[in-house]
Amino acid sequence: MTFLERYETLLGKLPGDSALRAAASDAFRSAGLPGATRGRPSEAWKYTSLRSLAETRFRSGEPKHEAETILARLPLLDVPRLVFVDGEFSDRLSVHIANDGDGTAKSAEAPLSSPGSLKIARFADQPDFGTLTWPDREPMVALNTMLAEDGVSLHIPANHDCGTIQLISVATTDADLHPRHTIRLDAGAKLTLIEMSAGEGVYFLNTVAEIHVADGAHLTHIRLQDESLTAFHISTTYAEVAATATYDSFTLNIGARLCRTEVHATLAGEHATAHLNAVQLLMGAQHADFTSVVGHLAPHGTSRQTVKNVLSGRSRGVFQGRIEVARAAQKTDGYQMNQALLLSPDAEIDSKPELEIFADDVKCSHGATVGELDAEQIFYLRSRGVPDAEARSILVRAFLSEALDAVTDEAVRGSLERAVESWWQRNKA
Repeated sequence: MTFLERYETLLGKLPGDSALRAAASDAFRSAGLPGATRGRPSEAWKYTSLRSLAETRFRSGEPKHEAETILARLPLLDVPRLVFVDGEFSDRLSVHIANDGDGTAKSAEAPLSSPGSLKIARFADQPDFGTLTWPDREPMVALNTMLAEDGVSLHIPANHDCGTIQLISVATTDADLHPRHTIRLDAGAKLTLIEMSAGEGVYFLNTVAEIHVADGAHLTHIRLQDESLTAFHISTTYAEVAATATYDSFTLNIGARLCRTEVHATLAGEHATAHLNAVQLLMGAQHADFTSVVGHLAPHGTSRQTVKNVLSGRSRGVFQGRIEVARAAQKTDGYQMNQALLLSPDAEIDSKPELEIFADDVKCSHGATVGELDAEQIFYLRSRGVPDAEARSILVRAFLSEALDAVTDEAVRGSLERAVESWWQRNKA
């Protein structure tokens, strides 16, 4: 069954604005999946074709794998978590959220609710498509808008620090899943959100998230994508950052047959800050695409992007980073860097940094490097008794350390380092 056919079967059963869904289906019918039809691909999807996705038929049915087993292999932290299994909220597997009145999220044995100052809702109960997304421009957003059935809405009131919350997606069946999330931080609020996804089988996870960070608020957004190597993963995030606010994100992509992480960050207020850092570790025939668009609309905005790729086998990495500086955004400071380490002569990296600047008093720069492991450094380590595999591991870890150091929370960084170690062990096998 195609995506449009499934939409037709679900008419009248999906939550939320049916007219908005109908408009999204028209947009998707017109655009189709990028690269799936003959003709010139759009510039935004120049390096990533979804033809293989279009040729795959997904079927919802009984779970084929144990959600608990998949969940157990993730480097989870001992903090509250919201778990979605096959796109639907799982009360049984979630470690629920409560607080003691100070606004900080804590574990609790209680149903999903909106305790104290932290407000939580399911998309299935309170559908919210937001205001930042563009279904008529983004085909994958249109697809999500057509078919979204569940997701989470988190609202952190002003001046509350809600600590750390995990948001986890687990796939146990060969289905297409379209979660829809909304995160809102009011003025002065703080939150660390750890988003993880994993599964087994041939499935498709297509997530859309809308994020609002109000004046002086700070959101740390960590993402770990560790899907099945036969799965498809596409994530589209829209973040609006107000004056003196910070959106600090880090993405680690290690799974999926085909993955695309797309972030649209708008620095809408003065002295707003956005960090869009990422690491992509690929092997075999994996394809991973990190695409970002950072829009500076107000003066004194700061953006930083460092994306590192480690590619082995016949894998292919993509980086597309675009910084847009409006005429009013004087004193902008924007920087982006893409670095790739090729562990195989058959691996490939495509890098396309872009700057579009209309202001005349800015500091913007970009760079890209591509290389392989230094033979002299390997020889140096081997000559001191370090085995070849361990020598290569040391050099790869050194290459990644700068990117991981951007994650300042030691517990969170430790979780990511365990995921990197797991990838390295699989790559050596």
